Amino acid sequence: MKINESGRVGAINSYQRQIESQRNDSNSKARRKDEVSISTEAKELLKAQEGSLSPERAERIEELKSQVSAGTYHVDAGKIADKLAPYFKSFLNEG
Repeated sequence: MKINESGRVGAINSYQRQIESQRNDSNSKARRKDEVSISTEAKELLKAQEGSLSPERAERIEELKSQVSAGTYHVDAGKIADKLAPYFKSFLNEG
């Protein structure tokens, strides 16, 4: 009787291909970067809104933009919680 070992070698090769495939997938995911695209309609809406802003509001928006780009913008978690609390309380009372 003759034993053919080629079947085992094929199994090892398919396993190896699976490992290599997973490595390639993880490498491609690591290289992926986040990106944001704004539609032309949204840009047009923004331009329309900018024309109707008060000077104080426009100044505040520019101040916030500069803080965000500089990394110095700070969100007060307490204020956010105060604003969200009534919503969640009403949501819990409904259920």
